[in-house]
Amino acid sequence: MADYLTPLSTDALRAEGIPDPWTFGQADRVRFYELDALGHVNNTAYLRWFETVRVGWFAAYGISFYGPEDPTFVLRAITCDYHAPMFLNESYVVTARCVSFRKTSFKKVYGVWSDGALKVEGSAVIVMTDKAGTTKMPLSDTMRAVLRDRDGAVAEG
Repeated sequence: MADYLTPLSTDALRAEGIPDPWTFGQADRVRFYELDALGHVNNTAYLRWFETVRVGWFAAYGISFYGPEDPTFVLRAITCDYHAPMFLNESYVVTARCVSFRKTSFKKVYGVWSDGALKVEGSAVIVMTDKAGTTKMPLSDTMRAVLRDRDGAVAEG
């Protein structure tokens, strides 16, 4: 497995048993503090993993939100479907990709994979706003092109 949190190449994803169309993912392992009283990964940890891969995805795709003139991205909705439990020290890969976009928002999907098996999947709707987070802003043509070209996202509405 690759260095933790370093984006994996497409070849590395395939070697981990992760199929097309996934092209972005980061490897990590389950830590003790991510467990619940039953000894498996607590459901909140998966949402944190989605956030971690989302930030890595933004960086890898050249989408900035740290600068004073950059927009803010607000998480409007998130889902998480659990297929199998995960345990301490288990290695995994979290994948992320954008599947669609609208005027001011886009939809991402996530997968958590271990030993080639999909353990958890999820989705999120993310809205672009001004820095204050009060006014929706349209996605730029450049950003739409990145979402379309890198992830195969399609325009909706």
